[in-house]
Amino acid sequence: MLRAVLIMSVAMSCVPLGDMAGKLLTAGQGAAPAFVAWSRFALGMLMILPFTPPGAARLLRDWRIWLRALLIAGGILSIQTALRTEPLADVFAAFFIGPIVSYVLSALLLREPVTPLRNACMVLGFLGVLLVVRPGFGGGAGLVFALLAGVFYGCFLTASRWLSHLGPPQALMFTQLVIAGLVLTPLGLANLPPLDAATAGLTLLSATGSLAGNLLLLYAYARAPATVLAPMVYFQLAAATALGWAVFADLPDALTWAGLALVLGSGLASALLRR
Repeated sequence: MLRAVLIMSVAMSCVPLGDMAGKLLTAGQGAAPAFVAWSRFALGMLMILPFTPPGAARLLRDWRIWLRALLIAGGILSIQTALRTEPLADVFAAFFIGPIVSYVLSALLLREPVTPLRNACMVLGFLGVLLVVRPGFGGGAGLVFALLAGVFYGCFLTASRWLSHLGPPQALMFTQLVIAGLVLTPLGLANLPPLDAATAGLTLLSATGSLAGNLLLLYAYARAPATVLAPMVYFQLAAATALGWAVFADLPDALTWAGLALVLGSGLASALLRR
């Protein structure tokens, strides 16, 4: 159990690490968000091939698999656009509207059970996101793309639950990487940055961080119940805040700290209520 928690902690640190590399690419190296998103899927597809179970390619015949992959493609493209101008911690806090969207959609479309206490947690989480974004009251315009990324991701999570019976997680991950990489190829090739050592290294780190985080998450869930590991998802916020301070010297202001606390607290409470 302890090993699973440690693996999950590393996984939830790898995801913001990959996005930190993406921010360095867009804000520091001048790379387009479309290139960062495309390269993440294209390189991820090559990296996951050794872990892909036989027959995974057959899933590509299902239109629902394409819908799911397009949702994650839109989410990654949106979050890379947000990271170009906004602090890492702020983007992750706004992005965490995703679980709220997934909660609502799963209740409406998949008929999953809801409770008053979990509803209250979702409302508190939404208020936390509003404190970070502050629409019309000082929030960065790029955070709109972070919200859009969260909406895409919430829809993606619901689609993943809907289609989980179609194949093992590794096969579903393979399909999303293939489809998203294929769809974003025209945008990626049209926005190729000048290739130098820094750009190549950050591109590889962006793709590796994202893929490693998702693969380690699968291994963690194979070793411990989801109810134990679910709260660890919110460790991404702590990791994003730490990386933003260490690499970009970005520290949230008082209202953003309050929003981060609400998002983190409501998320942990909601996860614990599943037990």
